Amino acid sequence: MFISVCMRSPFLTFLLLLLYLTSCSQNDPHDFHNPRKIPIDGARWYQLNNVNSGLQELFDSKLHQKINTIQGSILKNYDAWYPLLDGEQMTIDSLEMFDWEGSNEDRPTTIYAILDNWKKVPIAVFTGARYNGWDGPDPDKPEVFALSKPVSGIRYLVINTWGDFPGEIEFYGAYTPPKPISPLVRKYVPLSNYFGINAFEWDFEGAPNPSVIDPQKLPAIYNFKGFRHYMDWEKLEPREGTYTFNPTEYGAWNYDTIYQWCKSNGIEVLGCLKTQPPWLQATYPQDKRGSENAPVKYGADFSDPASYIEQARAAFQYTARYGRNTAIDYHMLPLAPSNRIRIGLGLVRYIECDNERDKWWKGRSAYQTGREYAANLSAFYDGNKNTLGPGVGVKNADPTMQVVMAGLARPSTDYVRGMIDWSLEHRGRRSDGKPDLPWDVINYHYYCNDADIAPNQQPTSGRAPELTKAAAVAEEFIQMSHQYAGDMPVWVTETGYDINQESPQKALPINGRSAIETQADWNLRTSLLYARAGIQKTFFYELTDDNPLYGGIYSSCGFIKPTRTTRPAADYFYQTNKLFGAYTYAATISKDPIVDHYTNNGLSMYVLLVPDQKGRTTTYTLDLGKVETAYIYKPKSEAVNLEVTKQKTTNGKVTITVTETPVFVTGYDCITIPGKK
Repeated sequence: MFISVCMRSPFLTFLLLLLYLTSCSQNDPHDFHNPRKIPIDGARWYQLNNVNSGLQELFDSKLHQKINTIQGSILKNYDAWYPLLDGEQMTIDSLEMFDWEGSNEDRPTTIYAILDNWKKVPIAVFTGARYNGWDGPDPDKPEVFALSKPVSGIRYLVINTWGDFPGEIEFYGAYTPPKPISPLVRKYVPLSNYFGINAFEWDFEGAPNPSVIDPQKLPAIYNFKGFRHYMDWEKLEPREGTYTFNPTEYGAWNYDTIYQWCKSNGIEVLGCLKTQPPWLQATYPQDKRGSENAPVKYGADFSDPASYIEQARAAFQYTARYGRNTAIDYHMLPLAPSNRIRIGLGLVRYIECDNERDKWWKGRSAYQTGREYAANLSAFYDGNKNTLGPGVGVKNADPTMQVVMAGLARPSTDYVRGMIDWSLEHRGRRSDGKPDLPWDVINYHYYCNDADIAPNQQPTSGRAPELTKAAAVAEEFIQMSHQYAGDMPVWVTETGYDINQESPQKALPINGRSAIETQADWNLRTSLLYARAGIQKTFFYELTDDNPLYGGIYSSCGFIKPTRTTRPAADYFYQTNKLFGAYTYAATISKDPIVDHYTNNGLSMYVLLVPDQKGRTTTYTLDLGKVETAYIYKPKSEAVNLEVTKQKTTNGKVTITVTETPVFVTGYDCITIPGKK
């Protein structure tokens, strides 16, 4: 009877089949490969922890595998977030989690939905109590896959976990895909932006008079166009509520003079306010003290912006002095009697909120999640939108001062995405629709070596930058900034190579070139790589060695010798910037050898190099257009100018011998063209 009725009524057949499939989908959607399965981009998940791997394997349709994200992580229990994109919508009415091996009843994994009103709604719990089967959202009724009530208006999905994941997760319901992401338009800046250095006040001043610039130390600084000042908080605020700048109470340094000299010589200052001062450390039990703990008093809530008010006050004082606002009430500046009040000196444009706040190797007291650090920044930036009282936050002293987030030790975009989403929740959006982010520059650290940021891997040697993930990581950060942070500039404020051959970050002697010469090659190539990638600024670690005789990592990265004379790395930077600092990357016309095209006011320059580390040499025929002579500039140790040779062209073309040391080629004499250096 059923068959005969259906044959006479196709519509009834369709209706009965639809009801049957709907019923099945509510009980076991997986078995029918249901078209109602909601697509999940596994790479979009980010995790609020220093984890070893991503969550792609939870959504790749491979059932019999488990991921291990927790080994070596600072947090044993943590959240992973999945943001819905612009225009994307989903209503979840059922889900399945594949139960493969192990159980975690005492440490369940919980899935939440964050709704449009930021309400956090639990939708599923996974305990792994069964084996080799699909579980529904309720561990007491694992065979039921439907939610008790469909969930819509979803802004994020969140997985809270102890590291015990199912083999696979599938969501079912209604789905609307996101709007297309607008194309990325890269912004390139002059080559001079890539010759910054990390240094200290004692690299400018010293005995017998630490408050005066030492002229014997200045030649080393001229090689660089940026100065990232490792600035210990205790120098600014030796006692809570009392500030010193000139002279500082600790060390008697004169920051005014250092910054004025830098400005007069075209060197951009980035003041990196870091480490706990002694009076803040004193709030901790003796066995828990550490200068690199998070900048809060003991017992404070890392997630509360008010916990960071002391640091935000110090940032206000620094900005009031060195920023551009001259209208600050001097009664708000409690300086030590040894200091004279000075306001709006206009010497510094950038301040960095601490250094490497993802210090997982220092323990939980020194590690902040991305969301916790965003709370820190919100206080530092503008007193948490002016809720923490007067005299708090950078922007309340000078709205033009740019706040740089702390450089990340582990270059993970996950960390920054946590910062962004905290800001969306607690600060909302600006009038232009962009997230109201309490920082102006994204910042990370990347040291090129053979471990290449692989989980739980320790490096044994430095590596040429083009052979590492440096370019790929830069691309990830720039794309992340474009998609989530309104195309905020991205910087790299630490990178470099040791010369001590016992260091796991060592530059290598290659084909007759010493490790010191390779250090110069690789550092210059690092600058060129980041210019090519679209990173906006680069600072290298560091001006002087910490200890050149010690084989520890980062101990012999210096650009100058203990005698204050330059190593080739400093020579190469100075020479390149002298002639080509005003040139901006335009295009790459060859990848092996690398041939990059730069321009400056209608003039063209080409950089050629072999992206290798085995002494390889090749040739490349470069078309310079209608010129008769090619000018080939090569870096040279112990010199102030690039070494230049001239070579006749054939119909504007010239064949260049290319090595692992970059060369610069133009169709004109750069030295004799006024205003084009």
